[in-house]
Amino acid sequence: MDSTLEARLRDLLDRDAIWQVVQRNARSLDRCDTDMGLTCYWPEAIDDHNHFIGTPQAFLAYAHAVSLSFESCQHNLATHTCELAGDEAFAETYYTFTAHAAQPPHFMATGRYVDHFQRRGGEWRILNRVCVVDGQYDLMPSALGAGQGEAYPPGEKPVARDKSDVSYQRPLQVRQPR
Repeated sequence: MDSTLEARLRDLLDRDAIWQVVQRNARSLDRCDTDMGLTCYWPEAIDDHNHFIGTPQAFLAYAHAVSLSFESCQHNLATHTCELAGDEAFAETYYTFTAHAAQPPHFMATGRYVDHFQRRGGEWRILNRVCVVDGQYDLMPSALGAGQGEAYPPGEKPVARDKSDVSYQRPLQVRQPR
């Protein structure tokens, strides 16, 4: 393989590894999975998350407490840029956070994760993060869904805020037709 192609391949692999960390971090927050979340940060990292500034372990405890105050939540990731500089990288990722409350209004926030990544032993992790909140919104139930009833019968909702969530099932177990 020529050196230009090899350098381009290394660049793509590094960018993909960083994007995988950003995605894994979002999933860990939605599933309240501390073990998964800790794999995204170096132990001495600082997460400056607007109302919270601290270590990964403390941040995840804070974030999970906030998340668990809602019935469910989702972090959706959008525009992602990444600047590589050897074993350092600087990324910006736009997000939309939605949370379903027991009673309306529900909640949505938009913003950006501005991350300083570091590669150690071939592994990329977040060294420092600043979460920029661009907007916060109250959401009311949709009139379009009125009359359809709940999405799942009682006791059949496949959502959990832990490893009993359907996304952890191997093999995937689907509900059966009636």
